[in-house]
Amino acid sequence: MDPVVSFPGDGERFERDNRTLTIRIDLPGLSVVEIEFDDTFSVDPHTHDDHVDSFYVLEGEVEFTVGDETLRAGPGTLLAAPAGARHGFRCTGGTARVLNFHAPDAGFADSIRSFTPG
Repeated sequence: MDPVVSFPGDGERFERDNRTLTIRIDLPGLSVVEIEFDDTFSVDPHTHDDHVDSFYVLEGEVEFTVGDETLRAGPGTLLAAPAGARHGFRCTGGTARVLNFHAPDAGFADSIRSFTPG
């Protein structure tokens, strides 16, 4: 297998009501998704049994739930939630943009592709 390069503007882009998801890298061992979202989008605290879920804040301010705590994070912040670790996130105002890493992918990229609004 050859290395994968994702240049600015590359990827599969999916527009949703309050977020845009761009699959930048999709490999069995790793998916990288760029998520742009506003303050109406949030991901409730949850855990994963089968992968590490990590976030790198590119723009804006993101409020992360980490275990039972809440912390605010700006650009340059990196958070990694190992399998079993409780985590969630939301934008604190305006818009935010993060890179979201799933290692291994565990079906995340395909779930974005197959999502149909209900």
